[in-house]
Amino acid sequence: MASPLITTLTQDNFETEALKSSTPVLVDFWAEWCGPCKMIAPVLDELAGEYQGKVKIGKVNIDEHQGLAAQFGVRAIPTLLVIKNGQRDLKASLDRATA
Repeated sequence: MASPLITTLTQDNFETEALKSSTPVLVDFWAEWCGPCKMIAPVLDELAGEYQGKVKIGKVNIDEHQGLAAQFGVRAIPTLLVIKNGQRDLKASLDRATA
């Protein structure tokens, strides 16, 4: 069972919940049949609690929202993206992590 702190992202709410979010958003593109996706789910649950109020964690089911997966160039799952101020922020995240 996913943490209640994790937001289910859909085609209808993605812009509001992720692109226009006032906090950075870690987006997990996943599918029910994906073994590795199930393996990282507990880690995401833990992060949701640890970073509550600082980072929003959202999940996109690629089987139900293929348009979002295509829009963000998801070619394999799980795929994790960081979105901040409506933009992908992975490079900045990596720069901070390796500084």
